[in-house]
Amino acid sequence: MGSSPVRMCTAILLSIAVVVGLFLIMHSLIDGDYIDPEIEDRRVADLVQPDEEIELETTTPKPDKVEDPEEPPPEMDMVQLDVDMDMDIENVAPQSNVDISIDSGGMNSGDGEYLPIVKVAPIYPRRAQSRGISGYCIVEYTVTTSGAIRDPRAVDCQPSGVFDKASVKASLKFKYKPRVVDGEPIEVAGVRNKFTYELE
Repeated sequence: MGSSPVRMCTAILLSIAVVVGLFLIMHSLIDGDYIDPEIEDRRVADLVQPDEEIELETTTPKPDKVEDPEEPPPEMDMVQLDVDMDMDIENVAPQSNVDISIDSGGMNSGDGEYLPIVKVAPIYPRRAQSRGISGYCIVEYTVTTSGAIRDPRAVDCQPSGVFDKASVKASLKFKYKPRVVDGEPIEVAGVRNKFTYELE
């Protein structure tokens, strides 16, 4: 039992020596010029940036500036459209002629009277055209405050019953500037329009 302390001291000293030895070996490996053969085989390419000067190309000629024309282009003439044309006319024969006239007996130039804006020619009735019948029809109606036509009726047509329907239908498409009294538009009753039907 007396030798156990000696063994213990010997074991401690040996273990300290081993630890110190391992420490020194590790230190020498880290601090020394030890190169792993695998790492030695890996060669890193040297990247060297060459000293080059970047030259800006300033010799390219710039395009000439486009000069403004001395004279402006000529103005185009505006196309005049006939707003009075009835686009729904299907049966107007080239040899027929329809005359439209307004009875101006109710107009007074000093009152801001109603004025026609749109007048539409009637369709020449096919039956009258094929038989060579000419004539006229007077239609009476009311011009409303909006300039539209209300209550048109044929009052005098020759020959009777031939041009009535076409004349009334055409008058419904008329547009007027309404009569103005004291700044307010008013209706005008008893306005008459004469449609004359002639064959050339």
